[in-house]
Amino acid sequence: MLNNAGLVATLAYDGLCTFEFGIAVEIFGLPRPEFDFPWYQHRIVSVDTSPMQVSEGIQIVSRFGLDSLSEAQTIIIPGWRNRAETPPQALLDALCAAHQRGARLVSICSGVFVIAAAGLLNGKRATTHWRYTDELANRYPEIVVDPNVLYVDSGQIITSAGSAAGIDACLHLIGRDYGTHIANIVARRLVIAPQRSGGQIQFIPSPVAQKPRNEIAPLLDWALQNLHCNLSVRQMAQQALMSERTFLRRFSEALGITPKAWLLQARMNLARELLENNHLLNEQIMERCGFGSMESFRAAFRKSVGVSLSTYRKTFGG
Repeated sequence: MLNNAGLVATLAYDGLCTFEFGIAVEIFGLPRPEFDFPWYQHRIVSVDTSPMQVSEGIQIVSRFGLDSLSEAQTIIIPGWRNRAETPPQALLDALCAAHQRGARLVSICSGVFVIAAAGLLNGKRATTHWRYTDELANRYPEIVVDPNVLYVDSGQIITSAGSAAGIDACLHLIGRDYGTHIANIVARRLVIAPQRSGGQIQFIPSPVAQKPRNEIAPLLDWALQNLHCNLSVRQMAQQALMSERTFLRRFSEALGITPKAWLLQARMNLARELLENNHLLNEQIMERCGFGSMESFRAAFRKSVGVSLSTYRKTFGG
């Protein structure tokens, strides 16, 4: 255990994301009388001139500016106000200087775009909210973006997914500094699980199947009505009145994936829907989704969704 985990600086700015900001203040800024050892010091550092205008008429005033980041051991970057906006150069320079001297950087949600703009994630693995992962990967191709996880610990930089995943990342950091037992105590005070199961892929809404306006569309309707059957490419091609070779080419052109991949996606979407309704046994869902055994069904679901059937049902069941 550390004797002193040092100063945690949480950034504040105009247009601040209040939930992400609140996570950092709650975890690192509150007194911890339950512990008989020094807790983190905490400081709110202003990026813009105080008072900073936050959502819903809230203002934040801080007497600490970017120069005080030179004293921080850990810097928290809450979700950035505008992903399309280049962060102030003074902020980027301060983060680069802090990183160079060994300070740790933690981003919550879209805060990763600030670290990316500073060039500190090049060649590293990172994550953000599932809505922004494609944007992050396209704008910063040097970053290895993982869209499935709740957070990524790259050592000196920790990036987290959507807002609440910032709690997971911060608890992970406490575990690194003080051990799992202390992190669990903090989690209990927050009334949350110390470690959530799976990644953020389980929270991504099931996409609505695209139906191309061509001869493939009726085939998709037919397949969705027959997911309980052991459908083959040959059967699908026959239903579409095509040779297998022509069907595979037309299907790929229309949807961008193979018939096999589309069928698995459709079956997983149906499985999620049935689990959320919470009325059927897993064996019944397995049959409706066209799987021949529970073993193959469980394995396919965990691989596609990231958690077990029971965990998904507990989390999202009605």
